Amino acid sequence: MYKVIDMEIIDLNSYEEKKYETAVALGNFDGIHIGHQYLIKEMIKKAKERNLRSSILLFKNHTKTILKNNCNNSLHIITSNNQKLEILDKLGIEIVYTINFDENIMKLTGKEFVEDIIIGKLNSKLVTVGFDYKFGYKALGDSNYLKQLGMEKGFSVNVINPIYIGEDIVSSTIIRNLIKEGNIDKGNKLLGRYYTIMGTVVEGKNRGNKIGYPTANIKLDHNYILPRIGVYKTITLLEDKKYLSLTSIGYNPTFKEKELKIENHILNFNDNIYGKPIEVKFIEFIRDDIKFDTAKELIKQIKRDIESIK
Repeated sequence: MYKVIDMEIIDLNSYEEKKYETAVALGNFDGIHIGHQYLIKEMIKKAKERNLRSSILLFKNHTKTILKNNCNNSLHIITSNNQKLEILDKLGIEIVYTINFDENIMKLTGKEFVEDIIIGKLNSKLVTVGFDYKFGYKALGDSNYLKQLGMEKGFSVNVINPIYIGEDIVSSTIIRNLIKEGNIDKGNKLLGRYYTIMGTVVEGKNRGNKIGYPTANIKLDHNYILPRIGVYKTITLLEDKKYLSLTSIGYNPTFKEKELKIENHILNFNDNIYGKPIEVKFIEFIRDDIKFDTAKELIKQIKRDIESIK
């Protein structure tokens, strides 16, 4: 859905940077929230001061997916890599280096990671990390050790202090919890944008059409963290157009269904969009998923929901 405009994207698995000296930001960057954004902007600023190429190392998979006792299905993400690329492009990053996080990288000691990746592959002269950055086998390396290695190996290290909103440190973990709780408003503030999921429209049971409020059933493209069960005011992006919408996450208690569904009603829209990619931005929580005794009561509530978001 998104085309990168200005960034260069380089697969680091079979590449060593010889053309440029770089400044690189390191981290998992799930969500690229306002803390991440500050870190990246600081790196870009210092890269310009030192005539370095601004870059970021982006693992193709989250580091936790390769660790023991974790599998791809157990980790819920805030942003897919395609979403990260879109945000990074807008922030002004010049190069994104992508690499698989596998057992070989996981087993590198902190010193080996610096020698093989930061110096050997990235040709980096300036490394920017967050205050809580960990690296190397069993995450034994921290920002202080990285500074020590930088002095030994000839690169600078810039450590960014935590970013606060009120008394809260901005972190991906806190944002995941806020989304899970349905606290979309606060989660969006920490993200610096609307929380967004992407998927494909699949065929459902057509109950929405039968009651006069057609819904698009969404099959997610990635293992996104889902907001708590309920109804949300959303904005839907479909074929480069934006629409006001209501999105329900739940089990259709009125119809006693057992499968969790994401159903999206786009206001004043009735096109056939089966099989099409769809993007849903969460604006605010409207209400819980309620069991109604009759379809007529459900229809009345949907009317109230639509009026409330107009």
